[in-house]
Amino acid sequence: MAAPVSKPKLPVAVEKPTPYTFDLGLLLAQDPNTVTLDRSALESSLAEITRDGAQSLINQLLTTCPLNSSKDGVLLTLPPPTTRLPREKPVPDAKPPTKWERFAAKKGIKPKTREQRRNLAYDEESGEWKRKWGYKALNKKGEDDWLVEVDPKKEAERKEGTSIRGDGRRERKERLKRNERKMRKNQRDATAKSGIKG
Repeated sequence: MAAPVSKPKLPVAVEKPTPYTFDLGLLLAQDPNTVTLDRSALESSLAEITRDGAQSLINQLLTTCPLNSSKDGVLLTLPPPTTRLPREKPVPDAKPPTKWERFAAKKGIKPKTREQRRNLAYDEESGEWKRKWGYKALNKKGEDDWLVEVDPKKEAERKEGTSIRGDGRRERKERLKRNERKMRKNQRDATAKSGIKG
């Protein structure tokens, strides 16, 4: 049985007429030299060029980046990237402000804080914190009362098939639909002003 033939070790230092330029944050080594390939041994010449680029990048990393040893092993800290990478798509245009956003900017209305957006409010009658909307919420207060005061004038003007018990729910649903209509109108106005047809 023949002994395995060992490959000769290649030099660690890579000599080029023009030195490489590096962006270590992206692990990028750029070779400004012209590439000459041997057509008869294309694979081996490509492997040599690749090996030289990888070796020079490793040399640069080990000489310029700080090394830290920890229980997980040796860690290398990379600097921030300096090369700007191109985008696949252009930067999107800023969305035009909606009618509400224009009004809020004009009046100086600021967005609600996280605390204001929470779905909890203090109910003084019960002395507890309750939801503002949703299941058993404060906006449904009075809908489930066992006794409801009736105004005779309003009762005479009431539509057929409706009762005073459903008024609160009906008003809530109408408010919701009205808000959705306004929101759709604002979106249509904003797209019309930006020139986008949707």
